[in-house]
Amino acid sequence: MEKLNKILNYTFHFNKDIGISVKAVLVLIIVLILASVLLNLFKRLVVKRLEKEDKNKFDTVFSFSRWLIYIIIFLTTLNSSGVNVTAIFAASAALLIGVGLALQTFFQDIISGIFIIVDQSVHVGDIIELDGKVGRVEEIKLRTTRAVTIDNKVLVIPNHKYLSNSLYNWTQNGTTTRESVSVGVAYGSDVQLVKSLLLKAANEHPKVFQHPAPLVIFENFGDSALEFKLIFTLNDSFQALIPQSEIRFKIDELFREYDITIPFPQRDMRIIKE
Repeated sequence: MEKLNKILNYTFHFNKDIGISVKAVLVLIIVLILASVLLNLFKRLVVKRLEKEDKNKFDTVFSFSRWLIYIIIFLTTLNSSGVNVTAIFAASAALLIGVGLALQTFFQDIISGIFIIVDQSVHVGDIIELDGKVGRVEEIKLRTTRAVTIDNKVLVIPNHKYLSNSLYNWTQNGTTTRESVSVGVAYGSDVQLVKSLLLKAANEHPKVFQHPAPLVIFENFGDSALEFKLIFTLNDSFQALIPQSEIRFKIDELFREYDITIPFPQRDMRIIKE
């Protein structure tokens, strides 16, 4: 028994201020194992009561919280076992400062990821626009968000960009969005005919909603054209470029059929000879 106590109380000294005993190491290992078992049990109990989407959010937050709890348990157990934790921090102060500076952006991403999950500003399946890039959200992780662009390229967004940049969520209010096509016609054109042709082009497209009905706005008297905007509703704004292109083809076809001219800027050049 005395020999066992001697082994347990044997202390490894790193310097004159920092030392850790075999007993403290064993206690630390046992406490961490117990904490891991209890945390996994808690996770199972909570996950059973959650919906699928909420489970993914909980897993993300839990993974970060678990490591934070481990660190707290680690430091508390060492301190309770007689280890001079303050001396450890003092000895590694310069290293900790360097690591902190290096991981500054990393922790910004993690905190931002928690904010995103908690306030639910972005969900999986949402179409978002950030820094001029548009993508459909496929996965929200603790440090990054993974989205897929319309040309099937993977867009990996560091989560801290949500706090430092303006985010446009195209589908937070629902999957339907209002899209538009602009066109100019020559002065002297029958504007009522132009309006009816634009509405015809939109109404004949299978992906355009009839409720709310398409709308034509007479925007302006331009320098070389009467400017119109055709507004319509789609159910998949992520693929909006394709219906917009098809509607433009249809508008061009109808304008040619009814002799409506789409003008282009013209400039007269005069050369004066001296």
